[in-house]
Parts: sequence; structure tokens; C-alpha cells
Amino acid sequence: MKHTSVLLQESIDSLNLKENSIVVDCTLGYGGHSSLILKTIKEGHLYAFDQDEEAIKNSKERLSQVASNYTIIKDNFKNIKVDLQKHVDSVDGILFDLGVSSPQLDEDERGFSFHKDARLDMRMDLDNPLTAYDVVNTYEYTDLVRIFRDYGEEKFATSIAHKIVDRREEKPIETTLELVDVIKGAVPERYSREHHPARKVFQAIRIEVNDELNVLSIALESSLDMLKVGGRLSVITFQSLEDRIVKNKFKEVSSIPEDLKKLPIIPEEYEPKFKLIENIVPKEEEIRENNRARSARLRVIERIK
Repeated sequence: MKHTSVLLQESIDSLNLKENSIVVDCTLGYGGHSSLILKTIKEGHLYAFDQDEEAIKNSKERLSQVASNYTIIKDNFKNIKVDLQKHVDSVDGILFDLGVSSPQLDEDERGFSFHKDARLDMRMDLDNPLTAYDVVNTYEYTDLVRIFRDYGEEKFATSIAHKIVDRREEKPIETTLELVDVIKGAVPERYSREHHPARKVFQAIRIEVNDELNVLSIALESSLDMLKVGGRLSVITFQSLEDRIVKNKFKEVSSIPEDLKKLPIIPEEYEPKFKLIENIVPKEEEIRENNRARSARLRVIERIK
């Protein structure tokens, strides 16, 4: 079970950690970032979030070989503030790696991949009652179109939604490759030659199942609240919808309100509490070695007051 963390060293360096730093890894996954954090904060503490039992089990084994100064919290990172305040009032660094982990993609039974046949699932948290099967087989046509357009930026959203509704009237669409077959039948052959025709639809369904964009917005707000002065929040995104949310939130909290910019003196309470630090994309070498890095971007912000 192999997962290569994207922008690994860059993301850890961006947090500007000290030996006694209190750090949060909001996306523990299989422990790539967390392992490196633990090697850096020998007198500090790591709090790591994940809602995937399999990932937690594997990462525990990995982290225990590095150090013991960590706490794993099994929860959705949208609850970061409530969960952390049971342990600490504020932290020095917070990291999000928003990519779906390679093992999740590669495990047939999880249903994330459009290359492997599996029951339609796509849940990050297996306790979540909503699955990809439910979305594909029970959502109204108009809701499918909205999801494919808004979350997948799919230009053939209407024809794909039509085809899904027609097919499921004959029998439920139960597996990933059944869905891929429906999608292929709904788009021009030329479109299929340009890139895999199911990629955007699968992304859209996964986002819907896990409520990813709303969860991210909530988590960013809470994370910024939890940072100490001098503390940093680093976020690795892998698609434009997530990156837009991060970019806009970071811009909002690091800028003077537009209607006050013309004032000769900005009242202190309106001066930004945060400043932008970095905006990094992977080097060509990393992209060659790990294809999943091609769309990654790391954005970093620091609390200054």
C-alpha cells in the first residue's frame, strides 16, 4: 500500500516549525506529512485528523516508529476547532493535503477509481450514509446536471445526466465501470480521446458524497481562528474548485476591506490579521515521478496579529 505525498518537503518547510511547535495535520492519510512533522517537532505535539479507519490503522504503525508525541483524532476536519479545543487553545501550524490518497484510489472496494470495477461508493468516511450509488440512482436529473457542472466543470453535464436517468430506468447503475460505460455513451468520441470522459463526473460525485467544498470552507475558517500569532496554515489543493476557495479565503483575510483602502489612515481594527507567504507548484521532476502532482498547488498564510 504505497502513497507518495505531493510537495512533501515544501509543505513542511512552509510551516516554519520549531522543535516545540504544536502542529495539526488535518489530512493524516497514510502518514507521509505527519512522519516528517514528528521528526521536526521533537518537543512539540502533533494532532492528526482522519475519518478513514484503514488510513488511521496504517498511519499509527508508521508514526509509532518515529515518535510518540502525537494524537490521532478520528473525525471530519470540519470539526477541527471543537476537537482541538479539548486539548489546546491555539497552534503553531496547520496543514491540509486535499488529495485523495493513492491507497483509497487503488482499493477496488472504495469505488473512487474510474479505471477499476467496484460498487459505487466514494465515501471518505464509511459511516457516511450517502454513497455514490445513491447519487447516481436517486438524484433528480436537474441535481445531477448541477453537480456535474458545478463540481466537475463538465461541459457535457446535461447529456451525461440524461443518459444516466435513461439507463437507471432499465436497472440501477451499480458499479464504477457501468457508470463509465454510460458516460462514454453520452459524450462525443473525440472528447473521449482527449482525456478520460469519466474523470470530471467521478470528481463531481465524490465531492457531493463527501460535501467536500462546504467542509473545506468551514475548516479553513476554523483553522485560521486556531492559529497563534506567527502560526501558519498551509493547504495543498489538487483541483481548481478547492484552490479557488483557498485563494479567496486567504485573500479576504490578508487584505484591507475595499471600501477602506482610500482612507489616509486605516483603523487598526481593520488592518489584516494575516499575510500571504507562498504559492508553490510542484517542480517538473516531481511531476515526472508522480503523475498525481501535476495539478497540485500549495498556498501558505501566516497570522501576524
